[in-house]
Amino acid sequence: MSFGSNLAYSDPRREGREDVYYRARAFGPDAKQLGFIIVNISPHGLMARCDDPLETGDRIRVALPHAGTVVAEVRWALGGRLGCQFERAIDLASYYELISTMVKAK
Repeated sequence: MSFGSNLAYSDPRREGREDVYYRARAFGPDAKQLGFIIVNISPHGLMARCDDPLETGDRIRVALPHAGTVVAEVRWALGGRLGCQFERAIDLASYYELISTMVKAK
């Protein structure tokens, strides 16, 4: 089955991402605080630089302004960078406030 021609199908990774540079409080699967800088973000996920080793499938918690603490699954990790998908998408009102705060902090 090919999703390429199905207009109803939406790949969250294809939506626009906002480039940010935001140091966030994040906690690994063992509840240990991580060294974590968000590089880009969308309502469905983020890419970050992380000082601590994480693996694909790890679940982390990230404290985000206006959105609260979100649970995210590591989808890929390579050389101190990682991509995460949020367990639940951030609602648009909170997302716009979040972006405003992150851009001001840049």
